[in-house]
Amino acid sequence: MAFLNSFFRLPTPGRTKSLFACRLFGQPPVKSRRFFFALLLGLPVVAAGLEPARAQSDTSKEYQIQAAFLFHFAQFVKWPGNSFTGPDAPFSIGILGDDPFGAVIDATVQGETINNHRLIVVRSQRIEDLEGCQIIFVSRSAEAQVGEILSQLGSRPVLTVSEVESFAHDGGDIDFYLSDGKVRFEINPQAARQCGLKISSQLLALGKIVEQ
Repeated sequence: MAFLNSFFRLPTPGRTKSLFACRLFGQPPVKSRRFFFALLLGLPVVAAGLEPARAQSDTSKEYQIQAAFLFHFAQFVKWPGNSFTGPDAPFSIGILGDDPFGAVIDATVQGETINNHRLIVVRSQRIEDLEGCQIIFVSRSAEAQVGEILSQLGSRPVLTVSEVESFAHDGGDIDFYLSDGKVRFEINPQAARQCGLKISSQLLALGKIVEQ
């Protein structure tokens, strides 16, 4: 438990941002993946020992963990080369609908890169504004538009992730769900392949596989 708490403890007021990034989200690749696997050991959302800092005070522990998952998903999925407009193009995580993460997701990705592409977060209520993103998180507020959203994205190389129930069963790539107070996720590998995405065997082994 001490091992887990060392990864899940958020900074207390007065601690520097660099300490936060180092301890939680900004570790070198090996430690960063160690944190990801610590998440998957099943630390309960309601008993994680998290002490929210000021920037995260309005964000639930569940969404803090989901934000960390989104960052780590980017490390376990391979996008085709034509997913980026150029070598200097950013790796974009889009939030579609009402943003449940707040500042915590910005803190998660700040200063991070994926294959030399700088990570950024883009927010919009319109799917048209996010079509250049590599990951799109569909928030619960956009649940009624899920079918339309997936149809509009078609076979574009975009990893779609959501907290909407049965999102992966309905053609999305990954959905989050709670089980015994723990954040889990389902993966639809067929949907990802149809979009030209290759999900690593490590990630597939950790998620619950669903079929369309």
